Amino acid sequence: MHLKPLRALLALALLCPVVQASEPTRYSVAQLQQDFLAMQVAIARTHPDIGHSTDQAALAQAYRKVAVQLQRPMTRDEAWRVLATLNPVFADAHLTVNQPDWRGQLRKQVDQGGTLFPFEVVIDQEGEPRLRAELGGKPTALAGQRISLINGRDAREVVATLLGLAHGDTPAFRRNLLAKRWAYYYWKQYGEAETYVLTVADAAGKRQNLTLPGGKALPEQVQTDTDFERQFQFKLLSGNAALLTIKAFSWADKNRYFDFTKRAFAQMHDAGVETLLIDIRDNGGGDDDMWKQGLLRYIAERPYQNGSSYLKKVLTGRAGPGEQVGDVVQGSIQSWEQPEPSNPLHFAGKVYVLVGAGTYSSAILFSNAVQDYGFAQLAGSGGYARTQQSGGIQVTALPNTGLEVVAPRFILNRSSGKAEPKLVTPDIALPLDPMDEQGQVKALLIQLQGS
Repeated sequence: MHLKPLRALLALALLCPVVQASEPTRYSVAQLQQDFLAMQVAIARTHPDIGHSTDQAALAQAYRKVAVQLQRPMTRDEAWRVLATLNPVFADAHLTVNQPDWRGQLRKQVDQGGTLFPFEVVIDQEGEPRLRAELGGKPTALAGQRISLINGRDAREVVATLLGLAHGDTPAFRRNLLAKRWAYYYWKQYGEAETYVLTVADAAGKRQNLTLPGGKALPEQVQTDTDFERQFQFKLLSGNAALLTIKAFSWADKNRYFDFTKRAFAQMHDAGVETLLIDIRDNGGGDDDMWKQGLLRYIAERPYQNGSSYLKKVLTGRAGPGEQVGDVVQGSIQSWEQPEPSNPLHFAGKVYVLVGAGTYSSAILFSNAVQDYGFAQLAGSGGYARTQQSGGIQVTALPNTGLEVVAPRFILNRSSGKAEPKLVTPDIALPLDPMDEQGQVKALLIQLQGS
């Protein structure tokens, strides 16, 4: 090759700018402050009583702190990391500042070849993360090992930072939420890395350093959320028992879900099942008809309600007779759901509902109803979320960043009308081993066999 053409090409290359990935949009201070004001307006317009979950003086102080931090241009992720510090202060999983479509963001990250934290984790009460599985749920020989360092950062400090952005009723609820969404929260706080260097220790305290490539699978929760067979499972057990796992009270094709539960009760009828375990430990809620028609139509022995009294904010398009938009109205639920004792698939055996840190929203209304009306006993772990649930969530997209504010329009008291216990409390407390998903099921069966 002649040198003159080569020199010309090199000169041209030096003159041409290098094409790089576009930088994320940065929003001005004025835009950020506008979004912050819009967030406050959306909550005030929607929520009937923010004192239901948070101390208003503490919230006012948190608002002032956020306003001070929004004094420089920011990307959407940076703005979320500031606004999301309000989530623990709100202390209600129905009152949050969220990223839009966090599952879709994860799918895009993976589809475009990006990386995520390479493991699924659990977080103990001391705020220390432990390895549970490879990213996506594949088993790992390292399961149970404690993480002390992540890319040079103290793992407990990482957990504390991420918990400062998580939403939910209680610290225990937020730890569980963070563990399930660990890959997402870590990515949004610290970005992606080609390599993750972890220092871990086994039960005996033996430490080792791991150098691993970034994970390229979807987190297990995201996979489960879109997989019917993972969400809804039925299994006949020994000792004339059965396990019905319901991980959501929402599904686009409800008829498919209702067909599933009908088949499950038909199998129980044919098999002579006497003890039914309904596992809603990872059920974050959905629509009440999913448990009324899908479960209690086969179990309920007498009329029941999903709540007793309510407090609601009257919104545009939802005003009843004599109500004005903006009114806060107190009332009682008048309608009753009727049992179907003559249903040929009616289940007359013993029913136990397993609850845990992931039980929320409509799933708590279900657990309240079965406990209050004596349709079942609750078993498992409690203390994670309120029995008095907010609901009727409204989602408002902030005008500039597109971040979403979620706020409830009503607060519903449990079926019995009792204020205590404030937090979901099982009738049968079971030991919890986060590394053994079926441990509480086994423990309950052993306890029932011994009684």
